[in-house]
Amino acid sequence: MGPGIDLPAGPPAQHTRMAKKTPAFGCTSCGETFSRWSGRCPACGTMNSVVELRAGEGGLPPNAPRPAASGPALALHPLQGGEEDAIARLDSGISEFDRVLGGGLPQGACALVGGEPGIGKSTLLAQATAGWAAQGRVCYVTAEESLAQVRARCLRLGVQAAAVDLSAATDADAIAQLLRSGSHIAVVVDSIQTVATESVDGAAGSVSQVRACAQMLAEAARAGGAGLVLVGQVTKDGNLAGPRLLEHLVDAVISFEGDRYQDLRTLRAVKNRYGSTNEIGLFRMGSKGLEEVADPGGWFIANRDHLQPGSCVIPALEGNRCLMLEVQALINPTEAPQPARRVSGCDANRVAMILAVLTRRLRMPLGSCDVFVNVTAGARIMEPAADLGIALALASAWRDEPLSPELVALGEVGLGGELRPAGRYELRAAEARRLGFKRLLGPGGGSGAGRLVVNRLDQALERAWA
Repeated sequence: MGPGIDLPAGPPAQHTRMAKKTPAFGCTSCGETFSRWSGRCPACGTMNSVVELRAGEGGLPPNAPRPAASGPALALHPLQGGEEDAIARLDSGISEFDRVLGGGLPQGACALVGGEPGIGKSTLLAQATAGWAAQGRVCYVTAEESLAQVRARCLRLGVQAAAVDLSAATDADAIAQLLRSGSHIAVVVDSIQTVATESVDGAAGSVSQVRACAQMLAEAARAGGAGLVLVGQVTKDGNLAGPRLLEHLVDAVISFEGDRYQDLRTLRAVKNRYGSTNEIGLFRMGSKGLEEVADPGGWFIANRDHLQPGSCVIPALEGNRCLMLEVQALINPTEAPQPARRVSGCDANRVAMILAVLTRRLRMPLGSCDVFVNVTAGARIMEPAADLGIALALASAWRDEPLSPELVALGEVGLGGELRPAGRYELRAAEARRLGFKRLLGPGGGSGAGRLVVNRLDQALERAWA
């Protein structure tokens, strides 16, 4: 352009504002959302669980209404309520199940029961619905099995005469309508991963569907005053599928655990807004369903051989219960360059630490030996108070001398060989004495016949064989 030519002034430059990107991918295991795909979830570490989200799954739709600057005032209520705030509970007739729930299933509450396939979730809830049916109408919604399969299970359990309504449905909207109607006092949905709603994109079991269906059903249960139980599947790691999605939506998260090769089943509360999480329930899987364990305190040591070296009994706490658990150890000298270390039922890291303390502080040459540690009857013990019992079992296996059958040990082992006391000693001591144990070895306070107080690991070994 030549000189002297003036161009017309254009409009002022506009600064374009880029729209905020919504997450395009989500993890089907933990529910976290990400802006790009990866083969391994950065949040939970699950492989091949990150999938692409459809429109509207990652966040609010682009045209979603924004909250107004000013709205109606909040309705304020006094802290002290009346008798109408009392929580009504449903008794299932299964005392172990009701104990974990905090005294029964609260009406208007939503509980999530999770466990591995074949562990007995449907069996437990079939027996529970029969107990609830004695107090009102109950509906069992099966989204995975046919009605014939559910009837066959109830016939095997002997609860086929219970007044329970069955429904084979996967429509979450229809189930929510049933909950709002108030016609049933309890509804069981088996399972939440197989129901879906047409108002949300995605297939059944996806991140958006699980979140939307669980929230819809929980709100409908509160509106209708019905107790709602959702069945959830577990991942390969044994965690509830999508726990981060459902934990804040439900009132209670109940984990049903056990080994399919053992008949013992453990029911524990991971979260409970209407009760304590310090309760567990113990069952045995029999030919006619789940049976409650009559004496859980001594069930794990019923067939113990007290003359066998490498065995020690530990009074372990599971919630508000004290269980006597037997720890077995086997030590075998080997010429292999890398001795084997196998641990089952307890923390392998703490066992390795105890082995190091025994080798360094007590001069036991365990570095050239194969070491096997096992908690019998499929039980698990993870509290540090089991350290002394594990150490005594290892020492007994090394000496090839059995411990006294009247001895139980309790205490945490430090790296210097010192012992630290465990909590709730009186509960542990009372249960040990009830089951016939006359000597309790460990640090801390406490008194009574047979109380052996030691503060170091070497002292504990001397008193154990005194």
